Amino acid sequence: MPRMIYDYTKNVLERVSFDPKLFVKELRKALKALLPYELEMLKKWLDYFTNQKPELKPCLTVIQ
Repeated sequence: MPRMIYDYTKNVLERVSFDPKLFVKELRKALKALLPYELEMLKKWLDYFTNQKPELKPCLTVIQ
């Protein structure tokens, strides 16, 4: 079940990546919903994902 939440979170973040404010909002929700090891996986995925969308790099300060 937790893996489903992680996959859902990635899906939502991909869909809202057109708007940095919405992206941050969903990222904050993810921080509350995911388990610690899932957050580590999400951080790695976000590094990869934001390399393709540099306008989202400043949004990553939320998870630091």
